[in-house]
Amino acid sequence: MATQIVMNHSGDTRHNFDPTDMRAIAEAEDRFKELTLFGFTAAVRTPSGEVAVTRAFDPTAEETLFLPRLVGG
Repeated sequence: MATQIVMNHSGDTRHNFDPTDMRAIAEAEDRFKELTLFGFTAAVRTPSGEVAVTRAFDPTAEETLFLPRLVGG
């Protein structure tokens, strides 16, 4: 099971999807595109355990974390 974690002002929302289900992958990809267009930064954990920003949807990523745009004041 893959997970997309969307951080927001109240914590986080998790969206799980089956990476073998084409319909679930399409929904996850649409969510990825929508969030990144809205200004969220997407990050995934690399095989070496580090975190890397990603600009493309990867259905094989175990977790994708979406961080909202930070606005300075």
